Amino acid sequence: MSDTIAMSTRSSETIGLMAGWGEYPLVVARALRKQGYRVAGLGIRKHTSSELAELCDEFAWIGLGSIGRAIKHYRRWGVRRAVMAGKVHKAQLFQPGWWWTHRPDWYCVRTFSRAWLFGESDRKDDTLLGLVVDAFAKGGIVFEPATDFAPNLLVPAGSIAGKQLTARQRRDVHFGWTLAKQMGGLDVGQSVCVLNQAPLAVEAIEGTDACIRRAGELCGGRGFTVVKVAKPGQDMRFDVPTIGTRTLQTIASAGGQVLAVEADQTILLDDVEFRRVAGQLGISVVALSAEQAQAAA
Repeated sequence: MSDTIAMSTRSSETIGLMAGWGEYPLVVARALRKQGYRVAGLGIRKHTSSELAELCDEFAWIGLGSIGRAIKHYRRWGVRRAVMAGKVHKAQLFQPGWWWTHRPDWYCVRTFSRAWLFGESDRKDDTLLGLVVDAFAKGGIVFEPATDFAPNLLVPAGSIAGKQLTARQRRDVHFGWTLAKQMGGLDVGQSVCVLNQAPLAVEAIEGTDACIRRAGELCGGRGFTVVKVAKPGQDMRFDVPTIGTRTLQTIASAGGQVLAVEADQTILLDDVEFRRVAGQLGISVVALSAEQAQAAA
């Protein structure tokens, strides 16, 4: 009886989903529906899969600058709590014509004017996303971690796929982990590519896939290691490290052999398929705690 009452209460609530690029928003939408929530999705133009609309009770397309419009949608749909899922390609903000494509509204201009026009703030990911979250909070919508609704997506510590790491690979993981944490602390990126304790490529605005491809080009695909970690003090509401089969395919095509991620701080999409593809491609994947990574060498 109590379970029925809980489900009934849960079903009456509509959770907002701010969706970016990739499979993650679809996974979150399915998880919300499975728990009985109504889903109100907002898809970002040139990012979100059109499949998301089919998984939502309410859906609308918005630009990256449509903050005011997004708040109006959520309030009309009765949303009070929302989650973010999926990557936002910030590099688009530096492309010609971005203003027309993503159509900043007055609410967006007001949110970022002091930060951008008067140089009072930087444009790092956490800074930008923090301003967005605060703007929605003022509009009555509170963002929460998507993993609160789908905690099973966070990968636990252990070997995920492939062979055990060699001594050289363990040293590269240790070296890369330290470097990635330092870069994450600066809010520059969360991934680094390493070979023989030399940094080949560091992720910045271009994203993880481009970073991996660049590393492969620089070392001729000589079996390098990719390390992807959470930022120190990671805000789990946004920009949480995420891996999936696409990550594996990018590593394989660039000539990488190892992927090391941070346990309990990294989202793993489609666990079964991920392990199958990793085995097929011959990539070793490990999830480590901070303590394990430091002891890896």
